[in-house]
Formats: sequence, C-alpha cells, structure tokens
Amino acid sequence: MPETQLTPEVFDRAIVAIALTTGHDHRLVYYNDAFRDLFGERPLGVPAREVFTEPGAERFVATLDAVLADGTARQVTAPRTLGCPDGATVHRHFVYSCSPATTRDGPGILAAAIDTTAELHSAHEAERLSAERGQALRRYEALMAAAAQMVWLVHADGSAGELVPGWEALTGQPFPEAVGSGWLEVVHPQDRDQVAARWAEAARDLPTAFEHIFRVRSADGGYRHVRARAVPIVRDGGPAEWIGTTADIEDQWRNRLRERLLARAGAVTEAERPEDAFAALATTVVPDLTDVCAVYLLREPDAAGGEVVATRIASVARPGLPPLPPINRQTFTLGGRARKAVSDRTPIVIGFTLGDVPAGTLPEISARWLRRAGATSLTLLPIVVDGAVVALAATANCEGAPPPGPADVDLQHEVLQRAQAPLRQALALQRARHAAVVLQRAMLTTPPRIGGADLAARYRPGSRNVEVGGDWYDAFTLPDGSLAMTIGDVAGHDLAAATTMGQLRAMLRSIAYTRPHGHTPADTLRELDTAAEGLGVGSFATAVHARLTRHGADGGWEVEWSNAGHPPPVLVPVTGPPRLLVAEDADVPLCVDPGRPRVTHRDPVGPGETLLFYTDGLVEVPGEHLNEGIARLCEAAAQARHRPLAELCEHLTGRVADVRDDIAMIAFRPTPAGPAEGRRP
Repeated sequence: MPETQLTPEVFDRAIVAIALTTGHDHRLVYYNDAFRDLFGERPLGVPAREVFTEPGAERFVATLDAVLADGTARQVTAPRTLGCPDGATVHRHFVYSCSPATTRDGPGILAAAIDTTAELHSAHEAERLSAERGQALRRYEALMAAAAQMVWLVHADGSAGELVPGWEALTGQPFPEAVGSGWLEVVHPQDRDQVAARWAEAARDLPTAFEHIFRVRSADGGYRHVRARAVPIVRDGGPAEWIGTTADIEDQWRNRLRERLLARAGAVTEAERPEDAFAALATTVVPDLTDVCAVYLLREPDAAGGEVVATRIASVARPGLPPLPPINRQTFTLGGRARKAVSDRTPIVIGFTLGDVPAGTLPEISARWLRRAGATSLTLLPIVVDGAVVALAATANCEGAPPPGPADVDLQHEVLQRAQAPLRQALALQRARHAAVVLQRAMLTTPPRIGGADLAARYRPGSRNVEVGGDWYDAFTLPDGSLAMTIGDVAGHDLAAATTMGQLRAMLRSIAYTRPHGHTPADTLRELDTAAEGLGVGSFATAVHARLTRHGADGGWEVEWSNAGHPPPVLVPVTGPPRLLVAEDADVPLCVDPGRPRVTHRDPVGPGETLLFYTDGLVEVPGEHLNEGIARLCEAAAQARHRPLAELCEHLTGRVADVRDDIAMIAFRPTPAGPAEGRRP
C-alpha cells in the first residue's frame, strides 16, 4: 500500500507542541501554536542545528539523527529546561518524543513536546496535567508511529471501536461492518481462533505491547499477511482500550517464506529411494503453503495423450488432520484434469465445496481421506526432472480453508521443482534397480509342469536397496522322473552376490541332473560345496535341496531333503497345525566346511498338503527372533491352506508390507489321485 503523507496542519490547534522536520539536515518545515508558545518563534526552512542553538540543544539534534537513521521512535522523559521565550526570569520545563513520519517533502521526523513546568512547580497540578497531557501524548505518539499505516482503536474485550479508511481499501469490508467483532470475518479461517486467543491472553496478562501476524481477506478475494501492533491504555489497573496499527506485510512475508522454502528444498539430501526423496520434498511445502501434499510417480515419464498410470509413493499432512492412508504402491490411471496438468506442464487448481472431491481425480483411497479432512481445493503440480514430467504432486487445503491464490500456487510449483539433484539420483537408482531385478528374474525359470502335483513360485525384490540379491529358487525334472526342488540365499545384496547365486544354481543343477538315482540331496550339496571351493566360487550361502518322488496309490509323494543352514521348510497339512521340517543337528551352510558330512531326511507329503520353501526375507524382522517370523508364516499358511497354490504364494509374500530383504518362495502340493492313477502299481 502507498504510504500516507502526514498533513501537519491537523496539529495547528493541538495542546501538544508539534514540530516537523525533513531531510538529512532536519530542516524545520512546520510547528504549531503550542510549539511557538513553548519555544518562541523559530525560522522555517533552516536546519535544526541553526534553529536550536540554546545550551543542550545538541542532544535534541542527536535524537533527530538517531530516529532518521533507524526509523525507531524515541522518547526523552527526563525534563529538559530552557529560558522563557519572552525573556522572563522563569525557566520552562518540558519532555519530548521524536517519531519518523512521511511528509509531502519526503521522509521526516515529527517532534512532540509537553510543557512540564507546572508539574515541577506544583505536585497537585502535575498529577492533573500528567493525566490529561500524558493521555494526549500517548495518542499522538501512536498516531505518529502509524502515520503510514492503518490506525485503530480496540476495546478491552477485543471489539473494534474506530478504524481508518485504509481497512476498507485493504479488505473491501465497509467500516460499519468491521465495528465490534465483525472485523474477524475477514481474518483467515485458520487464524481466527489464534487471533482471538492472543487478544484474550493480552487482556489478561497486560503486556507492554501486543504484536501478531495473521492473514486477512483482501479486496480481490485472496489473503494477505498483516502485522498488528498495539499498546494498551491503562486505567484503574487494567486496559481500557488499545491503540494499534496494522501494516500489510504480504510482500515482505512472501519473500522471506520463499527464501526459506527454497533453501529447505535445496537442502534435501541424497536418497536411495524415490519415496524418501519425494517425501522430503513434500515436507518443504507442508504446512507453510498447504495442508497436505501427496506425490504420484508416473510409470512412463513425460507421458502425453492416452492413459497415464501413476503410483502414490509419498504423502505428508500437517498435524491435526486425520491419519494419512498407508503407502501401498497401488497404481491408478490419471483422470482428465490430471493428464492435462502433465501434458501442459502447468499447475491446475480444482476448487469444490467442503469435502466434495471430483470423482476420478485421485485414487479413491486418497479421495476418501480428503473428504474426511474437509478439503476445499486440490492443486495438481507436475514435477519435471531433466526435461521430463516424472511425477505429479497433489496439494490440498483442508478444514474449510480457501483455495490457494496464484502466488501460493506459483511458490508451491517453484519449491517442488527445486530439489533436482536428489530426485535425479533417486530416479536413476530406481531405474538401475529395475533393470537389475529384470536381470535376476531372468535367472529364475518358471517351475515345470508335472503330473500329480502343483508347483508355484514367487520372487519379490527388497525395497531397501537398489541392487540385485542372492535369493533364488529352482525346480526341474530329473531323468528318472522325480522332481528336484531348491531354495537358496547367497549373502549380500550386490552384483557379486547375484553372480555367485547364478554360478551355484547352475552347478547344483548340473550335479543333481547327472548323478544316478541313488544320489541323495545331501550328496548333491556336498559335491556342490566341494566344487565351489575348488573353483573359487565360494561365498557364504544357505540352501535346501530336495528330491520328490511319487509314493503310494493315493497320490502322495515323498520328499528327501537336506538343509545347509537355511530356514526350515514348512509342511502344511490338509487339517491341523503346520510343522517344520527340521533335524536335531542342522548341517552347516555352504562354503563353510566342505569336508563336513551332510544328512538326507525323508518325509511324506500327502495329497492336498503343501510344502513351502522360502528365504529369510519372508520371515525376518530386525530386532526380532527368526522363530517369531516363522511362527507367523505357519499361522498365515494354515489360514489360507485351501487357496490355490499360486494364490497362496501371492498371499504369503504380499503380507510383508515393508520388504527390507529379497523374498524367494517355491511351493509344492500333491493332487489327489484320480481313478486311473489309483490303479497304477
């Protein structure tokens, strides 16, 4: 707002001595009758050093210099003395204050002085004059300090009594509607309670000054930040009223906010996962610019035209709102307006009535949350990295807050575009991880189809690393018609672990396939251990290797197995509790001591029973004993035992919400024998 120029003539008849100077040399440009009565005639247009030459006047000139230098009003309450202007022998006493002011001649200083001669000569007269003139001085000082701002009078209960026209110019609210508590209607809904509480606290504790920053609705419908400052006028030990000023500080506030948010966004550190990078980025705009921010990663960066598939990977909300739905990495197809924001690379603001989120804009789980939070708007902001739109951020104002203005939207977009380096690195790591997982999956062949039994396998890469791992499963038919089935885990989560896994898997396949019928799983693991040591392939690994053969006419099978330090297989019967295939003395892992003997164990697997091989990523939780995770697996497998085998595997691997380690699983289930199979010897 333009600064209001002070019109000094309003002080012509004031009982307080008023003088006005301008410029760096403090040229005297005005004084009123009260000033002339107190100090005598003074020449106008002359610098203060030449106007005030009496002893002690240099301190007054120094006060003018100080006020002009830092813009801070000063009071001199110690009595000053000067000779009587008419030449009489009686001296005059006074106190004065100096305040910055904007004049038609430019920046200047308004000086106010009160004659305290009578107060010093008569105690009784001093009390009376102090009450009258002190009140006048405080009001004039408040007016002087606020000459370029809105000035108002508020009663002790916080209701407005007097407002200058500047209030209507800023807010568009006519003066009569603002009187009383009506002025609170233009305060931002999220600031009203706090403003009222601060006033109540000030009235109770009576500070020397009150200051608060809040938002008011401007005449154009947006909201602007203002700073309110007030001082109490005390009567009978309590505040009778408050005199204050209101200044529009929107530009100053927004510049400081922009600098702070951009610095915070630029400080987002490197992250291995896009989830972490985008979550840190969302935190920079919540709650300063919006109530909630969710980020959706596009499956194909810079997708334009046709369907655009996205996945929610991060979300942040301010305190006080409902708990956010969990990040479950579910995908959805963007609606029309979201696709337009992506294709045009331009933010889109969607306003709606309280909680009435347009259908199809966001996933239903997000839309339900916005309804509970009382959202009133949704802003869609494309995030561009290296020239491609890689993600879409959705921000919302909740609990009845109005939609963001253009300046807020622009700042949100600018902040979200700031953290290019960590986003670029996180996305590059994700692409590398995806390529590595594809490579690892290529080494995990599809289990064969066999008569009399079902086979199913699943592999799920860990989300806490970006490299391939050493987990594997395998199943293949041996020359004698039996089935070989293996689960294994090489220590490490890097390319070396994946390479060792591939070598061990290939060597085990060759050994198991070429040995005669009497060759047991223990023999196979022992020969694998010897070959790995001799060929320098050795790396700490665990494995369970088994051979399964038909056994009996009812469709049952028998499993021969040997365990090299791996979590025990689980056998889930048709009824009853699952049991673990364990031995009293477990064999050591691979590549530890090739000379140690290994043992083969045998167990029947009846029709409809399920044999589960798995790696520790399915059951291991940091800080928890492995047996607890295995017990949970047994319980979950028992509850879902009647599901189809492939569905059972999907259910068991999908139960792990936070996959910190790779998961490999292979399951075997004999099918009941039909009439023809039952007659076979």
